[in-house]
Amino acid sequence: MRLTARVDYALRAVCELAAASGGTLTVDQLARAQGIPASYLETILGSLRRSGLVRGRRGPEGGFVLARPAAAISLADVIRALEGPLVHVRGERPDTVAYTGAATGLQDVWVALRAVERAVLEQVTLADVAAGRLPAKVRKLAGDPANWS
Repeated sequence: MRLTARVDYALRAVCELAAASGGTLTVDQLARAQGIPASYLETILGSLRRSGLVRGRRGPEGGFVLARPAAAISLADVIRALEGPLVHVRGERPDTVAYTGAATGLQDVWVALRAVERAVLEQVTLADVAAGRLPAKVRKLAGDPANWS
């Protein structure tokens, strides 16, 4: 899986919003907190607003807030809002591609890959990350030194 800078920045920003517990944060506050270029972050937050994950508030107390509770937004929700499906092959869903001959088994590999990604990314919420309390299965995978190399 390749995460773009756009997705990385978005995830970092929405984790900051989750940690704010319903408080409003400006683009500049989010950018400073995570070392993200403010102009780029503003574009990202606009996409997240259009997808219904964040809300923008105008005025002197304005900024951004999560549109739903942090526990109701998974990492997969954020990634899909910006990039579409978690796993795609040539722009298609893995279950719709077809191979022949010696490559026939590739479709099963892509479907299995999507299942593993979903098992992690749909299970972990913004609240989990912001609170530093990842699900046990994710902690176990991250705790295995073999998975770090």
